[in-house]
Order: sequence, then C-alpha cells, then structure tokens
Amino acid sequence: MKKIAIIGSGGAGKSTLAKQLGEILQLPVYHLDAYFWKPGWQPISKQELSKQQKEIIQQDCWIIDGNYGSTMDLRLQAADTVIFLDYSTLRCLYGIVKRRIQYQGKTRPDMGADCREKLDLEFFLWVARFKKRKTPAIKEKLRNTNDITIYHLQTPKHTKKLLQKLNAQFTNLT
Repeated sequence: MKKIAIIGSGGAGKSTLAKQLGEILQLPVYHLDAYFWKPGWQPISKQELSKQQKEIIQQDCWIIDGNYGSTMDLRLQAADTVIFLDYSTLRCLYGIVKRRIQYQGKTRPDMGADCREKLDLEFFLWVARFKKRKTPAIKEKLRNTNDITIYHLQTPKHTKKLLQKLNAQFTNLT
C-alpha cells in the first residue's frame, strides 16, 4: 500500500479517510479538491488537473482522494490500492449537511484556499444522484483493473474495521 486512490460520493468521508491513512501509513496525502478549486470556488481546467495529477502519481508513494471522473483512469492505472467508499445515499447526504454545519463560514483543510464551505442545490443533487448515476461506471472501471487491491467499503463500520486492521498491522512494524 504505497499508492492509494480513495473514491466515492461527496460526504462519504474520503478526505477524512485519506488523512487517517496518511497518519497510519506515513504517506503523503493529496486532496483533489484543494487542487481543483482556486480562491472563491474558481475551478481549474481539466487539462491542468490532469497535469497536476500526473506529477503526483510519478512519486513513489501517495494517497489521493477525490472522484473527478475525467482523471480517474490516471489514478486507477497508477494505484496499487483503491478504496471505494460506496455508502448509502442517505449517509452521504448526512455527511455533506454535517460538514456544512461544522465548517460554516470556514474553509476545510482539504479544500482550496478561500473556498468557504457551502452547500448548494447543484451539489446536493449530485450527491443524491451519485449512487444511481456514477456508481455503476465506477464499479465497471474497478472490474477492469488488474494487479490492484480494491477495498469496496459499504458502511462506515467497514471503513473503521479496515483502519483498525491497518493500524494494528503497521503499528507493529515500527
């Protein structure tokens, strides 16, 4: 586990998991939202996002969290491990509402500078439709990967168990 891609719906906890894994495994963490969103919620081009990811995946080790379907194949081809947080729609909607309250008027640590937390209808609907519209294509991509470890986690409890297992495994090595 040296090159890990974390994918899943908004509100599933990708960034939190990336941070926790980074601490356990002592790997650098890259949040795609922090690269994609410039101050005031200004997006960069897909070409620039692709260029930045190509630079990251050339490194010996990394954890990258985020979906960004236009560049997902880059991460999947370079990763040795994929963690797919495939939580229920209700759980993900809860996650984005909770995050909005927690970071009201602030910028999250995994977000681009001066992107104060917001929750608009467009993002709410994207999360609400993720399982139906995005998950089938993600599952298909994962079925077509070779020589890669895939963790398909369907509840926060499954994620917690994985973290506990890795923590025990890697703590004993030090």
